[in-house]
Amino acid sequence: MDFCSIASGSSGNCIYVGSGKASVLVDTGISAKRIQEGLKSIGRKPEDISGILITHEHSDHIQGLGVVSRKYHIPIYATPATIRQIRRYSALGNIDPELFHEIHAGEAFGLEDLRVKPFHISHDAADPVGYRLEHDGKSVAVATDMGCYDDALVDTLKDLDAVLVESNHDVNMLQVGRYPYPLKMRIMSEKGHLSNDACGILLRQILNDHMKAVFLGHLSKENNYAALAYATVAGKISEDGSPYRAEDFDISVAERDHVSRFVEV
Repeated sequence: MDFCSIASGSSGNCIYVGSGKASVLVDTGISAKRIQEGLKSIGRKPEDISGILITHEHSDHIQGLGVVSRKYHIPIYATPATIRQIRRYSALGNIDPELFHEIHAGEAFGLEDLRVKPFHISHDAADPVGYRLEHDGKSVAVATDMGCYDDALVDTLKDLDAVLVESNHDVNMLQVGRYPYPLKMRIMSEKGHLSNDACGILLRQILNDHMKAVFLGHLSKENNYAALAYATVAGKISEDGSPYRAEDFDISVAERDHVSRFVEV
């Protein structure tokens, strides 16, 4: 399987996953031009894309969906409630209803030679999901935009070969920053976003001996920065009692403006 981030951050998200036959995008929250350029940089093109997996309807996850889906006639997979919200989002323009395919958290489906497992996430959207994708004994996952997680999500993210997981904000930066109080409370709520500390604690529970790559994703532009996210997460992973040290793994930050390294698992 192939795995990379074309863009990840509070201003736009788009992740690429490929297998022997399938090439999919998880979210299209950047412009069609940037998606096309990102795919070209990894030797792919939009015509190769088998499907677009949408996590939820917020603009930083769907703003390029209208142009990309219309131009290349790519099938769109999302929960029924998310599809309803997408179709109400006038800025996307008209999207052929036949392109939409309903999926449900907890119900796996096939896409070419990929097995896709949507899972519920806790976020202030209609019916948001993350995705675990499997092929030929390998698996990767995208888990962002979640204010909290439970044992079921931890179990879903175990035994992965690569993962992109949310490390959205530093709690102190958020608390003393310029955001209005209601927005701060939303971000820190159970339907908001994972902090660097929470990300590190989650990773401690899902790391394994064959984890090839970890991307820290969806960093806030205002309340985080790459070096801080990495240092905080690494510290949590390496705390006393942990079976692993952060340096045991290839951990990097998925940037908002650049394509990440291309990982093969």
